[in-house]
Amino acid sequence: MKYDAIMIRYGELALKGKNRDQFEETLMRNVKHILRPFFKIKVRRNYGRMYVELNGEDHVEITERLQRVFGITSLSPTVVIQPSDDTLKDAALELIRSLPAVPATFRVETRRADKRYPMSSMEISRLIGGHILRNVPEIKVDLHQPQVVISVEIRSEGTFLSCERIPASGGLPVGASGKVMLLLSGGIDSPVAGWMMLKRGVTLEAIHFHSYPFTSERALEKVRDLAHKLTRWGGTVRLHVVPFTEIQTKIRERCPEDYTITIMRRFMMRIAEQVAKRSGALALATGESLGQVASQTLESMNTINDVIRTPVLRPLIGMDKHEITEIARKIDTFELSILPYEDCCTIFTPKKPVTRPKPAIAERFEQQLDVEALVLDAVERTTSEEITTKPRNSVVEELF
Repeated sequence: MKYDAIMIRYGELALKGKNRDQFEETLMRNVKHILRPFFKIKVRRNYGRMYVELNGEDHVEITERLQRVFGITSLSPTVVIQPSDDTLKDAALELIRSLPAVPATFRVETRRADKRYPMSSMEISRLIGGHILRNVPEIKVDLHQPQVVISVEIRSEGTFLSCERIPASGGLPVGASGKVMLLLSGGIDSPVAGWMMLKRGVTLEAIHFHSYPFTSERALEKVRDLAHKLTRWGGTVRLHVVPFTEIQTKIRERCPEDYTITIMRRFMMRIAEQVAKRSGALALATGESLGQVASQTLESMNTINDVIRTPVLRPLIGMDKHEITEIARKIDTFELSILPYEDCCTIFTPKKPVTRPKPAIAERFEQQLDVEALVLDAVERTTSEEITTKPRNSVVEELF
């Protein structure tokens, strides 16, 4: 069936009170951005709803793109009519007949936001339901668990009929909640953390610590590919690449093995904080999950956080590996994350890392290092690049 428009619903934005307009404008910009390739469409909004007028464009691909836009709770491809008894009945019957198979049961739901229409919502539902029953003998009404729900919305801007409610990503529109700097490794967890931060409306930048030649160029390409996956949900991601070889080498030479991971992560936090300040990011985000590995105990997190003042957000903190992996599969980062290219967090992993490090002890070991100079040098030599939504040759594709 040829649909006229896609109705966009958003739930959480309705709670934003006086800031609602700002959130809706941000969502509208994001919708227009993701639909740029479709020249015929027009996006408009009215109180509590947004519409994509298709003007002949295929609704399937547009719907798939909109499902990735945070801030949207559900979508419905709709036909738009001028309301009258005959047009309501005919449009609803055509919707039922356009389905791949005639459903066994149905229900009509009517919402009459425009009270100027002379019939009540209940009367409209009965009118449409009776017409369908007379013309489709094999169908029955089921008010509780119908196979198909015909939704009718009579609004001042038009009357919309649909028989499909497609779930979307929910959350808040990207750009509504400030900027966050994600510590992006090549593992499973950090891309999922980035996706979850995007869902809360942040603008995302990423920082990666690269220890060439201990880590290969393939490892860095893998991180770029992971950042590219996140662009499908949040648009362009600015990636900052920190040269970390010298710092890791000095830590390995001068600090006890069991504290190397703790001290390495303290350096990462110091550097990430400085890069975040230069970029205007208000918080850092990591893929840490409480108790998952030795460096993710409460004592470790406390000791690692001790060297910075910037807030650290940990959206995966209460999740287990299975839950994280399920999201990684959903957002299509899992296969990339398990590629065997080591990052700087894994190449020097000690046999028995300390699980309850003390800030004072870590600070004492760091006295063997010129911390300030090492951090400043790494920040100054950090390079930045824009990872856009444009297709790129993935390291996964190169393997097959």
